Amino acid sequence: MGIRRVSEDFAGFRPPPGLRSGHVQSLLASSFIRRQAVLRRSRALRGAAEVWTLDGGDGIRLQGLYSAQPAASRGLAVLLHGWEGSVHSNYVLANGARLYDEGFDVFRLNFRDHGDTHHLNHEIFHSCRIDEVVNSLHDLQQRLGAARWFLAGYSLGGNFALRVALRAGAAGLNLGHVVAVNPVIDPAAAMLAMETGIRFYERYFERKWSRSLHVKKQCFPQLYGEETWHEIRGLRERTHYLATRHAGFESAEAYFEGYSIAGDRLAVLGVPSTLLTSADDPVVPVADFETLPDNPLLELIITRHGGHCGFLKNWKMESIAEDLIAERFLAASA
Repeated sequence: MGIRRVSEDFAGFRPPPGLRSGHVQSLLASSFIRRQAVLRRSRALRGAAEVWTLDGGDGIRLQGLYSAQPAASRGLAVLLHGWEGSVHSNYVLANGARLYDEGFDVFRLNFRDHGDTHHLNHEIFHSCRIDEVVNSLHDLQQRLGAARWFLAGYSLGGNFALRVALRAGAAGLNLGHVVAVNPVIDPAAAMLAMETGIRFYERYFERKWSRSLHVKKQCFPQLYGEETWHEIRGLRERTHYLATRHAGFESAEAYFEGYSIAGDRLAVLGVPSTLLTSADDPVVPVADFETLPDNPLLELIITRHGGHCGFLKNWKMESIAEDLIAERFLAASA
């Protein structure tokens, strides 16, 4: 393994009986059961939230929720959700609540066409739209005068967070630390994992994507009124259609390569970054992390248990991912 910093910190995570299945972790993390606990813990965060619209460049607008501290702040923490998630996803709210309680100002960003933002931009979301995220975060940094701030993302949001970090120097982003939880490393491998594993995950994302495409169609009937994209069965087939018809790629494979961070891509990463993943993640193969490049700023934590975006440590639905993000951001802000 090429990573110099394979951390033992958090790696020994062992949840209680009943929470040791990767599928249980993955399903409970986004469940209605956890939702109730997360809503209770996030009251202060949600009560302080203001809607902000950011400049993504070229007329693109991205929207998010900003929760400022009522008094002195430890700094700014930005959270990125996963594919077909939003600023209201359980893991975003849970982490936002924890960071807000620790004294950070918190900004939760919606990607294009996520949450209730389909109406803001004409063209559809795809995962290679990294420039608009970088530009929006630069706009946020300028508006807040943030001298040094912190970024965390889950799944596809973890992939975006690491790509933002790769562009931070050139874009003038004052990033102090990045944490990526179950980040998508090789999109093609993640697709294959869903196709060859329990098909629940593929169908789950397919249903959520269908709803999102229906909303986009309703927002822009003059552009997409004749589209039947939501009827295409299979994530690979639908991805190929949208990548070739609406994103300018020759194939789904070319599109996957466009936002991959596999191979040597993270070798030039200049921002201290922590990657947390689990050996039993049913969506992002743990093997994708074994060939990451040698970079002393890259910290890798692999747990035996945790599933996809879970890492639930007790039946209160608290997660060690929240502990990790808070710990790394507090240390970096000291």
